[in-house]
Amino acid sequence: MKPAPSPPISSAKLAPLVQRSAEVRRDRLADRLARAGAVKLVLVRAPAGFGKTTAMVQLREALQAHGVATAWLTLDNADNDVPRFLAGVSEAIKQLGHEHDQDRDVLAQLALDQPPFALFLDDFEIIREGGVMGMVRELLEHLPRNGQIIIGSRTLPDLGLGRLRARGQLLELDTELLRFTPEETAEFFKLRGTELSLLTVDKAHEKTEGWGAALWLLSLAFQRHGTPSDLMARLPSSEREVADYLTEEVLAQQDPPVRDFLLRTSILRHLSAPVCQALLPQVDCASILRKLERDNVFLVQVEGEPDLYRYHSLFADFLRKLLERERPDELARLHLAASGWYESQSRPVPAIDHAIEGGDHPHALLLLEECAHALLEQGRMRLLDRWFSAIPSTLLRERPLMQVIAVWARTFSQGPWTAMAWLEASGCRQSPDPQVQAHVRVLLPVLLAMMDRYDEAHAAGRFGVQHLNSGNAFVDTVLLNAMAHIVSVAGERQEAQHFLEEARRTQGSSAFNRMYTETVQGFLDLREGRLRQATARFRMAITSSSGAATYNYTHGNAWAGVPYAGVVYEANDMPAAERLLNVYLPLARDVGLPDHMISSYRMRSRIAFQRGDVDAALQALTELEYLGHERHLPRVTASAKLERSRLLVLQGHASAAREELARGADPQVWAAAQDQYRPAQDVDDVLVGQVRVGLYFGEPAQHIAELEAAIHHARTAQRNHRALKLRLLLSLAFLRSGDVGRATQEGILVLQDANREGFVRLLLDEGPALGSLLRRVHTSAPELGQDPILREYVERLLELVGPAGADEESVEGGGGEVELLTRKEIRILQLLAEGYSNTAMAEKLFVSDSTVRTHLRNINTKLQCHSRTQAVAIARRRGLIR
Repeated sequence: MKPAPSPPISSAKLAPLVQRSAEVRRDRLADRLARAGAVKLVLVRAPAGFGKTTAMVQLREALQAHGVATAWLTLDNADNDVPRFLAGVSEAIKQLGHEHDQDRDVLAQLALDQPPFALFLDDFEIIREGGVMGMVRELLEHLPRNGQIIIGSRTLPDLGLGRLRARGQLLELDTELLRFTPEETAEFFKLRGTELSLLTVDKAHEKTEGWGAALWLLSLAFQRHGTPSDLMARLPSSEREVADYLTEEVLAQQDPPVRDFLLRTSILRHLSAPVCQALLPQVDCASILRKLERDNVFLVQVEGEPDLYRYHSLFADFLRKLLERERPDELARLHLAASGWYESQSRPVPAIDHAIEGGDHPHALLLLEECAHALLEQGRMRLLDRWFSAIPSTLLRERPLMQVIAVWARTFSQGPWTAMAWLEASGCRQSPDPQVQAHVRVLLPVLLAMMDRYDEAHAAGRFGVQHLNSGNAFVDTVLLNAMAHIVSVAGERQEAQHFLEEARRTQGSSAFNRMYTETVQGFLDLREGRLRQATARFRMAITSSSGAATYNYTHGNAWAGVPYAGVVYEANDMPAAERLLNVYLPLARDVGLPDHMISSYRMRSRIAFQRGDVDAALQALTELEYLGHERHLPRVTASAKLERSRLLVLQGHASAAREELARGADPQVWAAAQDQYRPAQDVDDVLVGQVRVGLYFGEPAQHIAELEAAIHHARTAQRNHRALKLRLLLSLAFLRSGDVGRATQEGILVLQDANREGFVRLLLDEGPALGSLLRRVHTSAPELGQDPILREYVERLLELVGPAGADEESVEGGGGEVELLTRKEIRILQLLAEGYSNTAMAEKLFVSDSTVRTHLRNINTKLQCHSRTQAVAIARRRGLIR
């Protein structure tokens, strides 16, 4: 029973699961949406039974009536897997009727400028996976003006609601808005054919507090109860007790065969006659389904699927609890019957789920054995980890091969520390099974490298290489890929390339290994300064494991995704880089890849600082530092401090920058990484941090000899990416020490090499000091006149750098007296010097944007200056700010 590479999306997920009879029109909700304007997110949030789905269906109809195309996706637990979620969204947006470009990924497709549309995501409370949540945040961030996402959820989702709310891009329809009004309560009973006095309606509304589910149950009870007033008198007071009481009351009215059917089939998410027949072979299930549909009790037909049904989640919960209470001995049999039916239909996921829920873990393992290796090759680690986590470890020990596959799943789902502890406790290392030993020999170097223990990983990998050709192409290829990465860290470039060539020869159809190979190759290309080739490699890597264009770059693999975000950031495509980080940073954090965590958090901090959100930039570094402490990764903690020092340099805080650099430059931390290639430290290490502080606040000439030696060392090791960064710093050191000629000469060579490969942020991230070098080159280098492409590149960089700063020109404040600044204006100048944008200053000072602009105009007038940079320079020179 092999799993399909891309499991089909059930049509039941693409339609609202709601009962449409006796439906009160909630026009006030549609009116609220119409008055909200162009909001990006509509959040329909309330506990179960408040009519969220019904409200969303009516909102959908209202939008369609105004010519808005709509798509619907009902979420389930399987959607916590990133590829599965994207496959569902991809299938759903086909309902929009827009032209579908197979070469674009799902997120890019939705971000296109197209006719108005709305994407509905129901049962969103099910989503817990950080990568999936990041993708929805990404969707929201880059929706076109005429696009909306409408989410139904029982809980408050982690989607950056505060920012959306502040921007006026969020409409919230909560419990209070979803409660029935007294008038709607009366209308509801009227539509249900129940004639009640006004007094009884008022009491019903008071008891249920407008809770839709309770009103519906009450209407069913009224139809079968002779005296509504007696029933009203017996109703409990709390909502949950009302629901349970009324459900039991209605259930008691059913014929015994129907009640029995309801209880026993409550274990199913979707009901059809064949699967129900598997649970109740002596019952005419098709007839009972038709009767329940006709009587409008409990059952909801799936739109577009005439033979597929489900129970409302509130009632399904009640029925399952009642089944557990009344017939606990039947639960296992029912789940196993469902598992057997799904197995016969070649649907392994629900078959395994029901086998686990039914307590038949041995059978679940039998089913899992048939598809585990295929899922491993596809990289479906989180799905595997969910199953293995539910199976007792004592049972897994009887199947060492399954146990070692479980370690793989934990490695890329829960991180290397959890996986290593599980491996040590499992006994797999002592197993006599050669297949198990083949896995163990590969797992050890992979885990040790992920834990930043490269010396140990190197030794373990060498041992594994001696036992290649294990007969398992997957583990052999993983070992070759892992060793390519490990020896590249040790500086053994040619051997790394040899391992990669062997990995390509043995990888076969394994999507996971294709991704692994191309990512490691991309690291090697980037190390040698081939940015364009590295970009192509990383792009290939993130598309390799999806097997479908619709997953494209957002299928959720952090190993390839973070470096791809890095090259996109290097090209200065900030919006695209931020989109990628929204997806891949949570995955890198959860798995615990040190270089990926450092790179992703550093990029997030720089992007925030670039747009003037200094608080967010500092918060990202604080989170990175905390992760390093929590996971006992001192290099991660030190990297956060080094980046914080860089930020303080750009803010002009000399003493604070030096202190933070000293804390991050702990020799004990960096001794192990000396002369090694760690991707996150290639162009951002202690030496670079020390030179940067010296350029801005020390004696730049003192670093020239040190830089020249480091450049020679980098070139000898063919680390051209690092050499390019050091050559840039050397040019700046020449300039800041007064040697304009050598600065210009070296600068033009750096710019030629950077332009050839498309480097942008490597230069711009050095801050204002770069501007002076660019202007010198632009005005005095004859090479620019001979090379129009290079000239265009330099002019583009100049445009990105902005106007000349105080370090590039003598900025005088005029000859007259400077008018005194107010305390608020000095505070504005301090924030300005630290890099805050107007909007960020407004939020920090609790004032409007227009108030900030007024303060800035006053500051420019009083200091007799014409730009923000000049204002800061004059204020510092006059001692108004530090």
